[in-house]
Amino acid sequence: MTVKHVFIRDVAPRDGFQIEPNLVPTDLKVHVINALGAAGVPGIEATSFVHPKAVPQMADAEEVMKQIRRYPSTRYSVLVPNLRGAQRALATGPDQLNLVVSASESHNRANLNRGTFETLAEHKAVAELSLKAGIPVQGGIATSFGCPFEGRIPIERVLTVVERYVEIGVTGIGLADTTGMANPIQVRRLVSAVKDRWPDLDVHLHFHNTRGMGLANVYAGFLEGVTHFDASLGGIGGCPFAPGATGNICTEDTVHMFSEMGLETGIDLDGLIQLSRRMEKALGHKLPGQVMKAGKTMDLHPLPPGISR
Repeated sequence: MTVKHVFIRDVAPRDGFQIEPNLVPTDLKVHVINALGAAGVPGIEATSFVHPKAVPQMADAEEVMKQIRRYPSTRYSVLVPNLRGAQRALATGPDQLNLVVSASESHNRANLNRGTFETLAEHKAVAELSLKAGIPVQGGIATSFGCPFEGRIPIERVLTVVERYVEIGVTGIGLADTTGMANPIQVRRLVSAVKDRWPDLDVHLHFHNTRGMGLANVYAGFLEGVTHFDASLGGIGGCPFAPGATGNICTEDTVHMFSEMGLETGIDLDGLIQLSRRMEKALGHKLPGQVMKAGKTMDLHPLPPGISR
């Protein structure tokens, strides 16, 4: 069956804002989340229930979840690092909990101050708590394609982490390119390996555009049958615990690419572009998104004076 629709989850409210140098006010976060929902974005990672000392930008997680408008067609997920974070998160009524562990031992220690399999052991308790409450859980694997401390990550290492997640009952897996080290051939190989072993597993891809290969990697994943992708409004974002981790792939650029390919996302692209431009002004610095600057491919311009067709 030919794929006609792709699912885009916007992670700007979490992955985007967490790395901003100046504190992002709660009302701006709420405005962005509400505008994304109004534009028809089917998935939004609204916040993260990390300790405020670790990521000060996420200190208002409860307040954000309290104030946002919930659009019925949008799935509101939140990131949780541990059992305490999950307990806080579940009290706010999310549609999904997102877990994250690094395939790289070094990055996991830099990010979470513990080893990969120590984190996975705690995630088992988190998954049990969430699933008991009727809330699905997605297991995210950071540095799936490369680590800024260790280099390339062997496919078997990633598959081992996927296997642990499957054992604890996650409903989907997110393969993340945390510092933009992936290339399209590598993406196809890893996705193919995961799908070969777990053909019914819901696989998501999360790319950063650190080295300009983000959308090429999206397309590579799409060719292997992936239809769920993370992206960030305006291309903002990055991991505070990974050197060189610049922004995520841009939501409006990703939506524009799929639209030009004849695929549906259900998202109002014009609304996204307008929102990105407003957010750029609110944050006070240039954003890396391209379509917000250049316009859509078919936004044509008048000929210069004196020239006719």
